[in-house]
Amino acid sequence: MTGRAHHPPTGPSTVDELIAANAAFAAAFDPASPGCDLSSPRPTRRAAVVACMDARLDLFAALGLALGEVHLIRNAGGIVTDDVLRSLALSQRKLGTREVLVVHHTDCGLHGLDDEALADEVEAETGERPPFAFGGFDDLDASVRASVARVRAATYLPHRDVVRGAVYDVRTGRLREVC
Repeated sequence: MTGRAHHPPTGPSTVDELIAANAAFAAAFDPASPGCDLSSPRPTRRAAVVACMDARLDLFAALGLALGEVHLIRNAGGIVTDDVLRSLALSQRKLGTREVLVVHHTDCGLHGLDDEALADEVEAETGERPPFAFGGFDDLDASVRASVARVRAATYLPHRDVVRGAVYDVRTGRLREVC
């Protein structure tokens, strides 16, 4: 088993910078700003968005959202996994959401990813094979359709009639509906 050497940072880390940035944000934070409703954990638009964690996706801006309007569930690829379904079940059953939008995007890091090769790499480096699939795909639209189908098939979700999927183009900012 091989491991990577740990090298402590030689100055402020990115996390240090993020925490410091939050102090400035909190000092100027206005919960009464237009469109912002923080009175309840229930999203005012009664919808959940499942999307990729890619740092290029500003979903609040791209979808015209304000704080408090939707639940935003993000992971690598925006793939509907067991954990996403867990979050959607809570979102619908306890927090009032009724609709789901699945958003994948162009130029995704999972596009063309070989799950087996990456699992082999992790196992060779650590001695342990990951207990999950990474979610690599070759066809972006098919990946969206598969995630939408997984939500629609989850019978423990009470609201499966409005589940739609789209692809966000990172170069244009446009959303293209797939299903």
